[in-house]
Amino acid sequence: MTTQFAGERRVIGNVLRGSLGNLAEWYDWYVYAAFSVYFAQSFFPKGDSTAQLLQSAAVFAVGFLMRPIGGWALGMYADRYGRRSALTLSVTVMAAGSLMIAVTPGYQTIGIAAPVMLVLARLLQGLSLGGEYATSATYLSEVATPGKRGFYSSFQYVTLVAGQLVALGVQIILQQFLTNAQMNNWGWRIPFVIGAGGAVLIMWLRRHMDESEHYQVAADLDKLTGPEAIDAIAADVARKRAARGSLRMLLRYPRECLIVVGLTLGGTVAFYTYTTYMQKFMINTAGISKSTAAWINFLALLVFVVLQPLAGMLSDRIGRRKLLLFFGVAGTLLTVPIMSVLAHTKNPVGAFALMMFALVIITGYTSINAIVKAELFPTRIRALGVGLPYALTVAIFGGTAETIALALKKAGHESVYFWYVAACVLLSLTIYYFMRETSKDSPIDNEAKSRVPVA
Repeated sequence: MTTQFAGERRVIGNVLRGSLGNLAEWYDWYVYAAFSVYFAQSFFPKGDSTAQLLQSAAVFAVGFLMRPIGGWALGMYADRYGRRSALTLSVTVMAAGSLMIAVTPGYQTIGIAAPVMLVLARLLQGLSLGGEYATSATYLSEVATPGKRGFYSSFQYVTLVAGQLVALGVQIILQQFLTNAQMNNWGWRIPFVIGAGGAVLIMWLRRHMDESEHYQVAADLDKLTGPEAIDAIAADVARKRAARGSLRMLLRYPRECLIVVGLTLGGTVAFYTYTTYMQKFMINTAGISKSTAAWINFLALLVFVVLQPLAGMLSDRIGRRKLLLFFGVAGTLLTVPIMSVLAHTKNPVGAFALMMFALVIITGYTSINAIVKAELFPTRIRALGVGLPYALTVAIFGGTAETIALALKKAGHESVYFWYVAACVLLSLTIYYFMRETSKDSPIDNEAKSRVPVA
C-alpha cells in the first residue's frame, strides 16, 4: 500500500511539473490574444479598431503556421531523445518569443520593422507551442496511472485554459491600476515580461522531472542491439531504433493520422471561437465594455477549468467516444443559436450564461482529446503522431478562426461565421460516430502490461 501511494505521489509530481510548464507556455500564447485590443494600435498603422484587430488577428494566425513545423521537429525530437528534453527545449523557445514582443518598439518608432518583429516573435511561439502540445499530451498520457489516464491527461487543458485565465487575470489587475491610455502606450508590455520570466523558471523545473517510463523502456530496448545484430529479431529492433520518430514510420499509421485530423477539426474551431474570440466578440459585436468582457471571460473560464478533470474522470468510466459524441451533437445544433443570441446580449449575467453553455459543450472535446490521440499510437511514434496532424489541422482551421470571424464581420456577414463553426463540428461528428473506443486495447495500456513497447 505504501509503495502504491509513493508511486501515485510520483505520478502526481510529474503531472504537476509537466502541467506547470504547459500553463506557462499557453499563458505566453494567450497573452497575445488577451492584450491585442491594447497593443494593436502600437504595431500597426492608424485606422478603425476592427481593421487593427483584424491585422493583429492575422499575425495570431501566422503563429499557427509554425505549429506543424514545431509538431514535426519537437515531436521527432521527443520520440528520439526523450519527452523531458523536448519539453525543456519548447519552453526555452517560447521565452525568447515573449521577450521579443515585450521589447519591440512600436510602429511610430521603427515603422514596418515593428509588425515584422511581431511576426517573427509569433513564429517562434508557434514553433514552441506545436512541440509543446505534442510532447505534453504524450508525456501526461504515459506517466498517468492506468485506469486514470483520462483524469490525469485532462490536466493538459486544465493548464492550457489556466494559462488563458492567468493572462486574463493579469489584464484585469492591470486595468485596475493603469488608465486606458497607459495600457495602450506601455502597460500591455508587462504581461509579456512576466511570461518570459515565468518560462525561464519552468526551464529549471522541467530539468528535474522524471522521463516517461514508456519512452525509457523503448530507448533501453533499442540500445540492446546495433548494426552488428545477426538474428532477424535483433536486426528488426535496430531498424526500429533508426526509424523512431521519423515521417517514414508515421506513414505506417495513415488511418490514425486521419482520425487525429477529423477529431481536431471541429474541436479547434469551436475552442478558439468559444474562448479566445469570445472576448472580442462581446466587445466588438455585443457592445460590452472591455473590463466587463474580461471579467465574464475570466469567470467562465475558471468554471471551465474545473470541468476538465471531472469530464476526464468520467471518460475513464464510460469511455472517450461518448463525450466526443456529446460535443459533436450539441456543437452542431447549438452553436448558431448561442452565438446569435449573444450578439444581442448586453447583460453581463446573460453573456456569462451563454458563454458557459458553450464551454460545457466544448468540454466533451477538450477534456479528453489529448488522451484519445495518444491512445492511437505506439511509443516510438506517439509524440510525432499526436503532434504533426494535430498541428496541421489547428494551423488551417483553429489559427484562421478569429481572422475569418473578423473578416466576415467587416464584410457585414458575421452570422455566416456561426454556421461555419457548426459545419466544422458536424464534420468531426462523423469521425466520432465511426471511430472505435480508444480506451479499449490502447497501446499505452498494452505496453504498460507487457513492459515491451509496441512498434
